[in-house]
Amino acid sequence: MQTVDKPLRSILGKSDAPKNKIRLAILCSILNKIWDLAPPLLIGVAVDVVVQKEDSLLAHWGIVDPWNQLIVLAIATFVIWGLESLFEYFYAVLWRNLAQTVQHNLRLTTFDHVQNQSMAWFDDHQKGDLLAIMNDDVNQLERFLDKGANDLLQVTTTVIVVGAVFLYLSWEIALFAVLPIPVILWGSFLYQKKLEDRYRDVRATAGQLNALLENDLTGMATIQSFTNESMELERVHSLSEKYRSANRSAIRLSAAFVPLIRMAILAGFTATLLLGGRLALDGTLAVGAYSVLVFMTQRLLWPLTRLGETFDLYQRAMASSVRILTLLNEPSKVTDGSHILEEDIAKGSSLNFENIDFAYPERTPLFSNFSVKIQAGATLGVVGSTGSGKTTLTRFLLRFVEPSKGNIRWGDKDISEYTLESLRHSIALVSQHVTLFPTSILENIRYGRNDASDEEVKQAAHVAEAFEFIEELPNQWDTFVGEGGYRLSGGQRQRIAIARAVLKDAPLLILDEATSAVDNETEAALQRSIARISQNRTTIIVAHRLSTVRHSDSILVLESGEVIEHGKHEDLVALDGRYTALWSVQMGEKNDI
Repeated sequence: MQTVDKPLRSILGKSDAPKNKIRLAILCSILNKIWDLAPPLLIGVAVDVVVQKEDSLLAHWGIVDPWNQLIVLAIATFVIWGLESLFEYFYAVLWRNLAQTVQHNLRLTTFDHVQNQSMAWFDDHQKGDLLAIMNDDVNQLERFLDKGANDLLQVTTTVIVVGAVFLYLSWEIALFAVLPIPVILWGSFLYQKKLEDRYRDVRATAGQLNALLENDLTGMATIQSFTNESMELERVHSLSEKYRSANRSAIRLSAAFVPLIRMAILAGFTATLLLGGRLALDGTLAVGAYSVLVFMTQRLLWPLTRLGETFDLYQRAMASSVRILTLLNEPSKVTDGSHILEEDIAKGSSLNFENIDFAYPERTPLFSNFSVKIQAGATLGVVGSTGSGKTTLTRFLLRFVEPSKGNIRWGDKDISEYTLESLRHSIALVSQHVTLFPTSILENIRYGRNDASDEEVKQAAHVAEAFEFIEELPNQWDTFVGEGGYRLSGGQRQRIAIARAVLKDAPLLILDEATSAVDNETEAALQRSIARISQNRTTIIVAHRLSTVRHSDSILVLESGEVIEHGKHEDLVALDGRYTALWSVQMGEKNDI
């Protein structure tokens, strides 16, 4: 049991579960079961009163009249049932609130851990599987704490209390009554060990299915445009069938548990019935005591049949806990620095890439001994063919990826020496793929600086030339953009993204293909916005459209991670090299390069 208990203890530790509430919930569960086991004792005492009258157990305690004895039993019954109900309420509230607290804290802990991973880490993990862990797996643990934990405690309490009563009344009957318990427990542990592997397969398959569904929902436009609905339906069918098959294997084992346990219970109950009855008929066991033993046997053995359901919940929770712990135990590939990047240093210092080497996993090296200097306050354009390293260059600065060799210095320190928060706070990124959140336009722009006033948000929209189109919308600033901003055009989304960057007002502005997916008129508006917001700050503009970078202070032309040309637009055109060829094609002077 030690190996399967560890995930539960570890996961409770990770969730910061309140230990005092756990202890109190355990105590209430135990007290509820103790009072729940008292009625069979009252029944035995009542039988003893009716049979023995003035010679009953209560008569020996000073209550001689049988009617008074029954009144005392009635009062005791009210008290016991009241206490049982009271502690049932307490444990239900405590366990359920505890389950919700653990679920809440664990989801936040897991999400926070995921947020602190590098972008390269996300390349190796499917979003759907991560969603399954943070939702389905966390919920499995909540279900066990809500019900299964209390069941295990109460079964344990039942075995201890009833066993003590049996030993007190008749050790011979106790021996036969508890004889099935080792068999039941052995079968239960054997059962849960076999179930462990099966539910691990269930949770793994659930993650795969969730990943596929998430990917298909995100790419629905592509699926429908290529009329591949039937192919995707078959993929979902295949994984769903695999999930159903994994569950079916676990269900077969789970369903077989209770009937087998009942047979063991029947043996214990029959032994108590016959042996106890024989002793009662011989006069060596009081009728009241015999009644207590019969009822207690039922209370002792019958709850054990629920072990199947409880272990089912337990194993589902353990399979999920292992997945959660595996995720939480994955170290972050980004090591946080200890120095704060001050704003004056960020504004007044150049950026220096020094002898950078880098390769994506299982790919040929992209950068080898790469070096370049970006002057403070200057605007640098970066162009080149697909795969030349343009976007990777910007990902270095945000530490989304790390070079395998070399340094990137900002001020007098390597950027790895700065805290991630201060480094990224000094950079405003506008990428080709704009992320908008399912809330209002006002709040999407305010995402750039959460403490900004409404007036500051609107001023940023003016600079980004977004103010006019927002004012023309029916709900204006309160317009709900929809998931991913699907209710807005591509150009509108880009303007909101630029407004967000304006509001952030960071010393370094990175525009990664910010105008690649818009029409010429929108591009012209965006270029005006870029010209305004790039003043008095270091700006890096990554673009395929050379018109976007032609007014930059300098332009890098990359090819396979190497700088093949570097200079101003006019100088590069005059070189009659790669940049000249690209410019001629985009100006319509040549058909190809």
